[in-house]
Amino acid sequence: MVERIIVGSLYTNAYVVATGKKECMVVDPGADAPLLLSRLEILNVVPTAIVFTHGHLDHTAAAKGIIDRYRDRVEKIEIGIHRSDRSYLPPKGEHTNRELFAALGPDAVEAFDALYTDLPKPTFFLKDGDPVLDTDFVTIHTPGHSQGSVCLYSEERGSLFSGDTLFFKTVGRTDVVGADLEKLTKSIRKTLFALPPETRLFPGHGPHSTLEREIANNDFTPNPQI
Repeated sequence: MVERIIVGSLYTNAYVVATGKKECMVVDPGADAPLLLSRLEILNVVPTAIVFTHGHLDHTAAAKGIIDRYRDRVEKIEIGIHRSDRSYLPPKGEHTNRELFAALGPDAVEAFDALYTDLPKPTFFLKDGDPVLDTDFVTIHTPGHSQGSVCLYSEERGSLFSGDTLFFKTVGRTDVVGADLEKLTKSIRKTLFALPPETRLFPGHGPHSTLEREIANNDFTPNPQI
């Protein structure tokens, strides 16, 4: 089971991914904690992990709300991020995110003000090639949109959660702090496009796709909005 919930003013794709009969992993809960909590209740699953494909605020801002709601029902919700994006979470997270958004102009500052809330500290770090806790997902480090961007790949499910690395017909923006178009292109061409072409793509923004479709049609033009 994969449930996509579009959240926030930047229309981030948050995902609820079943990891057991009544348990799930939440990927990139970027905003609208009440909406995410409502979907979790309707789906009748309990989050045992929250995983960030990268540290930008539009992918992390609702995590604390989920943790607080389930504090009495779950012994511990694991929080995972790549170590290279550690500074986007406490104790430096507010400052790091504020600087990132401020560099993009007044509209981005307004988006930051609407999004920002307390953020959780990580409980573990995602490492290239390692499994994500006890799930069937493996971490793939894909620097480019941020230094610590990762994708989550399950061979068993034929699924890839690509965050802001790879979208439908475009790629993540590279005009932000820590971004690098050359690294991003290498991450996609040499790493992601080496996966089975039938792999389903679940990006951080926009519609779903497949790797086969992106190999054939993606022109690697960064999306300046996301």
